[in-house]
Amino acid sequence: MPRTRADEKVLSYKDVVLRESDLAILSGLYFLNDRIIDFYFSHLTSCPDASYLKDLLQPFQFSSRKLIRFPINDNEDVNLAEGGSHWSLLAFYDANVFVHHDSLRELNTTDAKRVYRAVIAYMESDAKYTVCSTMPAQANGYDCGLYVTATAHAICEWYSNLPKDLKELWFSDIQKGITSSHVSEMRNDILALVRSLMSKEQDM
Repeated sequence: MPRTRADEKVLSYKDVVLRESDLAILSGLYFLNDRIIDFYFSHLTSCPDASYLKDLLQPFQFSSRKLIRFPINDNEDVNLAEGGSHWSLLAFYDANVFVHHDSLRELNTTDAKRVYRAVIAYMESDAKYTVCSTMPAQANGYDCGLYVTATAHAICEWYSNLPKDLKELWFSDIQKGITSSHVSEMRNDILALVRSLMSKEQDM
């Protein structure tokens, strides 16, 4: 089958390859796919001591991590690429809590708890599962991925500025910082980030 312009590679970033079709998604009001979510999480390197799930798979290193972010998708068929219809975020913090953030009123609860139970089985911890009670709700059917990226960024900002003696979580930061306008801006911010990295890659 002949390749189309939409299949053309525009950026290789760490383990992620973005294509023209991904730029089209970011340029319009579309549901973010796996590659874009993966790209943004790979880019969040300003969050000290934080890791992304795939970084921990070989081997599991939970004991040495303070903050881990798990993008949750409701795709039930692991053989189906880019399946599912909703994203949410599960965040593990300081060996004692998993917090689920869902912009559609806990639509992904079953999927988030499935990941929680799978991960807790590998941990020497009695970490509990809870829900971010201040998580803003999306007003449409396609911005869930943007809420995930905005929430992940807000948590990293919270952690980066965290006084080490403070035990409160990031719930107030989520409530204050994640607005519908901020989430809308995330789409342009991610697109600008991709274009900036594309330009740097071309100059190398």
